[in-house]
Amino acid sequence: MTQTMVKPSSWISTGIVTAKVRDRYLFKFSELLQSRLDDLNERVKGIGLNDREKAKLAGILELDRIFTLLDVKIISES
Repeated sequence: MTQTMVKPSSWISTGIVTAKVRDRYLFKFSELLQSRLDDLNERVKGIGLNDREKAKLAGILELDRIFTLLDVKIISES
């Protein structure tokens, strides 16, 4: 089954920030994107999501997986 998602790269200019943790900079979501993720997660538990919202959630979650992998790599090389 193919799942449609909003491209994670669509949030590069507005949804990505770096935060200094100890002596390394790690990737994280901007407050706006984190708020959107939280809202979509709450809606999944409650009233559900329409197809467009499901696509957005899938894209944000994929970006989260990418950040996790990158951050682990950064931390492991320190």
